[in-house]
Amino acid sequence: MSRPTTKTDLLTAATVNFEKLNTLILGLTETELSMPLDFSNDEKKKEAHWKRDKNLRDILIHLYEWHQLLLNWVQQNQNGHSTPFLPQPYNWRTYGEMNMEFWNKHQGTSLEDARNMFQKSHREVAALAECFSNDELFSKGMIKWVPGSTLGSYFVSTTSSHYDWAMKKLKAHKKNCANVRKDKIHYKTANKICDNLQ
Repeated sequence: MSRPTTKTDLLTAATVNFEKLNTLILGLTETELSMPLDFSNDEKKKEAHWKRDKNLRDILIHLYEWHQLLLNWVQQNQNGHSTPFLPQPYNWRTYGEMNMEFWNKHQGTSLEDARNMFQKSHREVAALAECFSNDELFSKGMIKWVPGSTLGSYFVSTTSSHYDWAMKKLKAHKKNCANVRKDKIHYKTANKICDNLQ
């Protein structure tokens, strides 16, 4: 699916990827839920987030906190308070530190709470997007407090694109879990062969 450039496409993509993500989550086995996310053996996965998130809770909280960034940014600016998207002292070079702050903040949050928070914040973001016209969302310069971009691009980044990121991460985790199971089966088979040879 190409990146949305209209209000209709934005809302559709957000809903479709939200549902796909929820379907993927519902299909996770107990093993996949309990096994920590570990991508340390994959040299292609160098970005900080591959090391940061250890479980589904961490991923859901990350999505939730970025929803909060968007909701707060829009609300503050609509109320006449000039507010950047990223809170001080962070910027687009240092937002990885902000993500770690989110991670640390929620280490005591349960998976159930994380799921509920994410579900609720998704609905809030979708409802907020509905309040804007297509031009307000996707015409540059329509909203003065959106620097050099469009408001819609922020909605896309915090919904459908971010949900796609989460799905890729969970699919990579599922693949890792499957490989661990295969390794265990091979190990057990090899042990049986060795036992029979003795």
